[in-house]
Amino acid sequence: MSELSTVILLGSARNPGNTYHLAQALADKLQAGLLDLNRYQIKPFDYAFQNQGDDFPGLIREVLTYERIILASPVYWYAPSGSMKIFMDRLSDLLKIDKPLGRQLRSKRAAVLATGSDAVPADCFEQVFTHSFAYLGMQYDGMLYASCDEDFIHEQHVKAIDSFCRGLHAE
Repeated sequence: MSELSTVILLGSARNPGNTYHLAQALADKLQAGLLDLNRYQIKPFDYAFQNQGDDFPGLIREVLTYERIILASPVYWYAPSGSMKIFMDRLSDLLKIDKPLGRQLRSKRAAVLATGSDAVPADCFEQVFTHSFAYLGMQYDGMLYASCDEDFIHEQHVKAIDSFCRGLHAE
């Protein structure tokens, strides 16, 4: 069982909110990097690719130095947050104008962290990620979801976090 270098990309409108606390707990357990998309200026996807002066090119180069990429987002209206969706949309740059960089995704593993108020997230939420990872040729390692009525209470999610981590290490 080898240890993979892991980065967690946090896309949430409220930091430190529930998703941040879940991501931080997992980062601590995995000794993973944690990058907050709110700290980057990432413009929406642009078919003319006039957005290359933003932070996305540098961020994706940093992300690609890791073996496992975990995307963390609250569930907003059955979908990822706006900042996570913009990040994911910008992966299109790697399919159109920087294919060698995009091909590096094929060797990566991916997973999802999410929080929401529902007991179980709607299937469509996870499908956004699974379909995207499959299209990019990434191995999907699953999703950790924490239902939070109000605040994230770490003690309520320890077993799920531990189980998720065991699953990541069962390579």
